[in-house]
Amino acid sequence: MTRRYNEYRSPGQHNSLWYWARTVAPYRVVINFLVIAVARYLPWLPLKNALYRRIGMTVGKRVSVGLEATFDIFFPEMISIGDNSVIGFNTAILGHEYLIKTWRKGKVEIGSNVVIGANCTVLPGIRIGDGAVVSAHSLVNRDIPAGAFYGGVPARRLKRADNMLAPHGNSTINENRNQVNEWEGLNDAAITRDDRELVYRH
Repeated sequence: MTRRYNEYRSPGQHNSLWYWARTVAPYRVVINFLVIAVARYLPWLPLKNALYRRIGMTVGKRVSVGLEATFDIFFPEMISIGDNSVIGFNTAILGHEYLIKTWRKGKVEIGSNVVIGANCTVLPGIRIGDGAVVSAHSLVNRDIPAGAFYGGVPARRLKRADNMLAPHGNSTINENRNQVNEWEGLNDAAITRDDRELVYRH
């Protein structure tokens, strides 16, 4: 589905990032930056989530945000994460894009029981449905349906065994752990054994 965002003209004749202070209050950015910078290294998850809520993010119950994960310092209020979701190491979730002639702002809505692997980037205007899994090192530039398995740059739907345990399901895991998943249309990304095991272990 097409990303949902509002697009604005650059406030001046140069690239829009040059004029960031005209698009958001500078003091808010300083506060957001300090909170997010501290939270990136906090090991205590309840405190980390409380800090994110203080700067306007919507964070559900028992959300686990990994080490060095980064959220939008300009518009953190555009990001929401549902209950019991996991955001992997060094993942970036953005609520804005500053371009040359324009800049954009859009909500990122992450459902409950979602797993986003390490080193991913999620662009503004994206919805990730409940129980979805995003493989490590993925660029999410489109919506991900509930319960789906996506990966790659850009992220595309991956096929997996029908009886694989979903993040929010009660089904049993096939005893044959050597079963290989199939994936479609991935010439620019590979899914490693570790990525597949992420789903088996959850």
